[in-house]
Amino acid sequence: MRPAFAALVTATLSFQSVEAQETNLQPNHPYAGMWVTDDNRVRHELLPNGRYVEARGQRERAYEGRYEVDGTHIEYWDDTGFTADGDFVDANTLHHGGMILRRKPVTP
Repeated sequence: MRPAFAALVTATLSFQSVEAQETNLQPNHPYAGMWVTDDNRVRHELLPNGRYVEARGQRERAYEGRYEVDGTHIEYWDDTGFTADGDFVDANTLHHGGMILRRKPVTP
């Protein structure tokens, strides 16, 4: 097998393995949903499949990645490579990156 092709196959298989691992995450916690700062500038959606999408101002998908919740602590791994964490101080308040986010009620 030619080296360039072998590298491509290896990279593709590695990517698929990580992708499959992420889609199998099924966090069982009460914190999935939308979290927002009081000024609505930062909107942070924790999806039930272990992924998150964060909007900042007018940028609807400013950051995306995966997360894990352990008790009241949350760890984030952004798709661009940085990590972050936070803590749920009660059922409706998340402290993350120096910000306070509050659970946004689901509207019917």
